[in-house]
Amino acid sequence: MTRYFPARFLWGAATAAHQVEGNNLNNDWWQLEHVAADYGVEFSGDALDSYHRYPEDMQLAADAGLTAYRFSLEWSRIEPSPGKFSLAELAHYRRMIDTATGLGLTPVVTLHHFTHPIWFGELGGWLGQDAVRLFRRYVEHACTILAGVEWVCTINEPNIVAVNHGQQRRVAQGLEYQFVGALPDAEIGQALIAAHRAAAPLIRAATGAKVGWTVANQAYVPSPGAEAKFDEIQHIWEDMYLEPARDDDFIGVQSYTSQLVDENGVVPHPEQADNTLMGWAYRPDALGIAVRHTHDVVGATPILITENGIATTDDCQRISYTAEALGHLLDAIDDGIDVRGYLHWSLLDNFEWGRWDPTFGLIAVDRTTFERRAKPSLAWLGQVARANAI
Repeated sequence: MTRYFPARFLWGAATAAHQVEGNNLNNDWWQLEHVAADYGVEFSGDALDSYHRYPEDMQLAADAGLTAYRFSLEWSRIEPSPGKFSLAELAHYRRMIDTATGLGLTPVVTLHHFTHPIWFGELGGWLGQDAVRLFRRYVEHACTILAGVEWVCTINEPNIVAVNHGQQRRVAQGLEYQFVGALPDAEIGQALIAAHRAAAPLIRAATGAKVGWTVANQAYVPSPGAEAKFDEIQHIWEDMYLEPARDDDFIGVQSYTSQLVDENGVVPHPEQADNTLMGWAYRPDALGIAVRHTHDVVGATPILITENGIATTDDCQRISYTAEALGHLLDAIDDGIDVRGYLHWSLLDNFEWGRWDPTFGLIAVDRTTFERRAKPSLAWLGQVARANAI
């Protein structure tokens, strides 16, 4: 049976600047890659050289039949020193927007995808006295190149940002870094919410774009008798960040797997033969769980799937996972949930935040020659996009 998606549904794939551009010398992740190299953090280096090769990347997506491309602006390129803005870098990102639209790809632009300038961190990062003002100033300059952009994400996965920077805060306080079971730092989370709320109306007024942010949906499921703990964890991890989206033009859902919550908290992923290269359980049904919970929290705010995918070397498994995930997404749409599009993570096999091994991409990249090689999954997703159906 053929099942159709809504008319004008967006079909695309996503990337993030630091994961694909290469040589982002002035941001905090580049800094981390050097100071934590002895602890197994790998080096992004040239990454995929997409800073120069983005036209080829976009062309491959468009030729396959995709209609949208999500990418991020790199704050540390645009504002390498406090208050000093690069017109050349702003022009570079404007060319990316124009290239996408020229190829028939709707650009979905993210203003902060995990990285910030080193100088911002030295001023206290998200807990710095002027953090919200500084972010708003950057956003004001970014808005100068966003004319005609329909979708703008302020901050990618603020709940994960609150985890990462919360752990850095623990280390600064002389506490042990938690590699497993870390929760988002609530104080940092509140600062991110304040930054989003300061930026969103500014972007909307300056550009007319739909404005929202994206949340790393955990698709948690309670074990019997653990409902109270489940509600607590759900609020800390998701609802605190979903609730502000009630006032937004859309909310980005990002889903990969699902986990159980028992009376002690989140249950680690058990060892299974089909676990992904991230060590996560193979759970394509997580997308449906995430969309339904998000809708329960945000109400009428439209949903855009801004990330969904699987880290695997088996492209047939990638197709199977995505097909099943899309089936669960259609079930939610059929139940009346307003979903506007699906953006796969990722367009390219990229730098996965300290590691190169997890391959999420629809396109493989030779990191020596930078040759792009489209996988069968790209053609498959393109066919789905052309038909607007599975």
